[in-house]
Amino acid sequence: MNQPISHAHFNDRNFNDIADHFAKKVYGGLKGQIRLAVLERDLSEHLPNRPLRVLDVGAGLAQISLNLATRHDVIISDISDEMIQKAQTTACKLNVSPRFIVAPYQELTSLLKGQKFDLILCHAVLEWLGEPAKIMAFFDEFLADDGYLSLCFYNPASMVYRNLIMGNFYQLARPKPADNKSLTPNNPVSYDTVKSWLDDGGYTTLCQSGIRVFSDYAPLKRGGHNNPDDVVAMELNYSQTHPFWQMGRYLHILAKR
Repeated sequence: MNQPISHAHFNDRNFNDIADHFAKKVYGGLKGQIRLAVLERDLSEHLPNRPLRVLDVGAGLAQISLNLATRHDVIISDISDEMIQKAQTTACKLNVSPRFIVAPYQELTSLLKGQKFDLILCHAVLEWLGEPAKIMAFFDEFLADDGYLSLCFYNPASMVYRNLIMGNFYQLARPKPADNKSLTPNNPVSYDTVKSWLDDGGYTTLCQSGIRVFSDYAPLKRGGHNNPDDVVAMELNYSQTHPFWQMGRYLHILAKR
């Protein structure tokens, strides 16, 4: 049974107002294919081959966790009831039955009290939180010993780099004000900051990948850029190669406690 939405955390972004736009831009098209390909590759290479208890925090449309629900015990949560409804529709099509919770992650502390999870997914959430550092305490409470934490987050360095390539120097000097209809995060967290949180928390990094390490930076689509399958293959090929992975529009860190 879904839990009611709380309105206590006004500084955390809720995508109810642009759920359809979010679904199209983030999950649709080539960008979505690359995202799924990188995340699924990373998880499949490192997760143990046994049933897991999985919690997806800020799941959005929950593509990754719905796929995991075919083999694992999954709880899917999001602050947006619109997003959860879309995820439930997909779950019916896939014939899977995860538990769905509509709530900000802060309320999960009481809703899931005493539970432990073998895998926690937190994808494209940090950059939309009013106080992103505080979510680390949540992970510490709910991640089992030897559990896995999958963090995917917006890379603020990629926005600087793209503006340099496109000649948008004015945007570097005068960043645009917050826009509730934009999918460019207003509060992104740097890789160094996230890595320091993990190191301080005693996590071991298993892999780190860049998502969309080159395809977003090409203003002119020519040659291999016109073949989506080739683009995905090249993105996968360079997603963990230094220094290219650091150029990803999003970064993925899979860590173990």
